[in-house]
Amino acid sequence: MADPHGFQKYARAAAEHRPVPLRLLDWKEVYEDFSDDKVQVQATRCMDCGIPFCHDGCPLGNLIPEWNDLVRQGRWKEAYDRLHATNNFPEFTGRLCPAPCEGACVLGIGDDPVNIKTVELTIVEHAYDEGWIVPIKPTFKTGQSVAVVGSGPAGMAAAQQLTRAGHDVTLFERADRVGGLMRYGVPEFKMQKEWIDRRIEQMEAEGTKFQLNTSPTGEDLKNFDAVVLAIGSTVGRDLPVDGRELDGVHQAMEYLPLANRVGYGDTDTTPIDAKGKHVVIIGGGDTGTDCYGTALRQGAKSVHQFDIGPKPPESRAESTPWPTYPLKMRLASAHEEGDYSITGEEPAELVEKLGLGDREKGTVLGNRGWSINTVELTGENGQVTGLKGAECRFGEKGLENIEGTDFEMKADLVLLAMGFVSVERTPVVADLDLDVDQRGRLVRDETFRATANSDEFRDTPVFVAGDAGRGQSLIVWGIAEGRAVAAEVDRALMGDTALPRPINPTDVALRA
Repeated sequence: MADPHGFQKYARAAAEHRPVPLRLLDWKEVYEDFSDDKVQVQATRCMDCGIPFCHDGCPLGNLIPEWNDLVRQGRWKEAYDRLHATNNFPEFTGRLCPAPCEGACVLGIGDDPVNIKTVELTIVEHAYDEGWIVPIKPTFKTGQSVAVVGSGPAGMAAAQQLTRAGHDVTLFERADRVGGLMRYGVPEFKMQKEWIDRRIEQMEAEGTKFQLNTSPTGEDLKNFDAVVLAIGSTVGRDLPVDGRELDGVHQAMEYLPLANRVGYGDTDTTPIDAKGKHVVIIGGGDTGTDCYGTALRQGAKSVHQFDIGPKPPESRAESTPWPTYPLKMRLASAHEEGDYSITGEEPAELVEKLGLGDREKGTVLGNRGWSINTVELTGENGQVTGLKGAECRFGEKGLENIEGTDFEMKADLVLLAMGFVSVERTPVVADLDLDVDQRGRLVRDETFRATANSDEFRDTPVFVAGDAGRGQSLIVWGIAEGRAVAAEVDRALMGDTALPRPINPTDVALRA
């Protein structure tokens, strides 16, 4: 390492966000350009720490110090080679991953951690610009066929690895496009879908076959030599309160896919539109935040996001010591937009689109609340019109409302974003007669292998990757599990494998 004092010379920096009044007019990603020379400075902050805990913080085991130092030296091609050695889709993680690697950064003990995500994303985009990312075709064919069901990050990673190992891979997706929740759950302003499309082009050139608009049955899969299920954990947690049945109360995954289709031009309108409405989002996580930014762009009259948990501290909470992923207050780009205060000098296009002309100067577009429990939803003529809630805390008897904190508010659109609880019982789950555990996950062993109780599939190796087996998790875990499952499928079909397995058997067992 040529500059062991880089972390002492330079402060953490990241790409600026486009001005709020500008980005609320479109669905494009919110980030300004961050030049290569600035990224090289950020890479220089990587310490010669001896034991790089970032490796363990990343489920993929990314070789972070190696490609940081290569970027510092301007050796971009070598940095790309080291990055792609462990991560099939760094353009996805570089945009969407919450970066547990940064939470484990040694520099983060007493300073701001290295901006690993920015370096990662810049490497892969540099590689695309230079034409280094090309199809990696298998050098031989095994004659074995594999069905991968589900095209989220786990399914895509498993399919790409198995295709490159020489197997004939067909990836089934029930939607009309590849990408899973990356495609229809993540808004364009967080990740434009052209980045998925260019990866699909690479995978098709490598030999992966895609079968869209298909939720396969056992009949569709019976002639494959192995099956990988990467169907996600897509059943949303519901809200058991009076008024849940009212029109205008929707799960986030009913709302976001429709809005996303508008965002990337499939249609001009959506049947669930926040324009001119008082929107309440129940759930303080990423999905709720995606709803928040989407509602603002649709022109909501007001947006509130409620979290049942307490407000996180400004710095790392004692309950999440280094090198664990830190619990602390975070400000997403959507929350920046919600904090925007109207000046009265907004462009006419913004005033018209977002209905700002009816608001007083100084009015903010959104609001966040913590320790809020929804008690009841109220309505008129079958349509939701309001929400009753109270401040809450977790006591000896569990969740309890705090006396004297009851409130009522307008709510024309209520979005439930409280997480996902289980796998859907799709035709393939039913036909293979797969076991489901108490948490609604498909049961698997330490090699990711599931037991198909159906007589027709008893001799077919069936594997489970991603959220379907581990429960709702991160995109980086999906890619890691897809790569690991691919190694186990290859081993089952060929007797051994040269594919990398980033997740060890003990780790799978502990999280089962």
